[in-house]
Amino acid sequence: MLSKLDEYAAQAREELERIHQSREAAYATSRQVVQSASATIKQVHRQEWAQADAALAETRRLYREMMAAVQASPEVGLGGFVADAGREYVEAGVVLSMVRDSDLPGPSDMDVSCTEWLNGLADAVGELRRHVLDLIRQSRVDEAEPYLTAMDEIYQTIMSYDYPNSVTNGLRSRSDAARGLVERTRGDLTNALRQARLEQRMAEMAERMGLTPDA
Repeated sequence: MLSKLDEYAAQAREELERIHQSREAAYATSRQVVQSASATIKQVHRQEWAQADAALAETRRLYREMMAAVQASPEVGLGGFVADAGREYVEAGVVLSMVRDSDLPGPSDMDVSCTEWLNGLADAVGELRRHVLDLIRQSRVDEAEPYLTAMDEIYQTIMSYDYPNSVTNGLRSRSDAARGLVERTRGDLTNALRQARLEQRMAEMAERMGLTPDA
C-alpha cells in the first residue's frame, strides 16, 4: 500500500524546501524594504529631496526583488510581511510626492496591488500630520492648511471602501485611525491659526499705538 510513500514524501520535501527558501529570501528583503521606506520618509521630513529620491528608488528595487521571490513561490505571498512591506513602500512614495507637491503615484506607477496602495495611502495620513505639526512649529501655519485638506480627502476616499477585512487587508481599521488623526490635526491647526491671528492683531495694534516690541 505504501510502495510509493518515499517517492511522494521526497517530492513534498523538495517543494516545501523551495517554498521555504523563497520565503526566507522574501522575508529578508521585506525587512530591507521597510527600512528603506522609513529612510525615505525621514529624508522627506528633512526636505533632502535628492536623498529621498535615491532612497525611494532603492525601496522600489528591493520591493521588486521581494516580489520576484513571491512569484517564484506564490505560497509565500500569503505571508503578512509581503503586504506590510508593500504598504510601507507605498506610504514612502505617497509622502514624498505630497510633501514635494508632485503628482500622486498610483498602483500601476508603483507596481503594487490596489489593496497595498490603499493601505499605504491610509498610513500616509500619519506622516502628513507630522508634516503639518512641523510647519506649525516653524510658524508656517498657512502652508499647513492644504495638507489637512489632503488628509481629509484621503480619509474620505479610503472610508468609502466597505468590504470585509479579508478583501482589503485591514483597510477599515486604518480608516478609523486616519479619522482620529484628521480630527486631532484639525484641532491643532485651528488653535495655531487662532494664535497666529491674535499675534498679528496685537502687532498691528502695537504699531498703531507707536509701540515697539521692547516698549
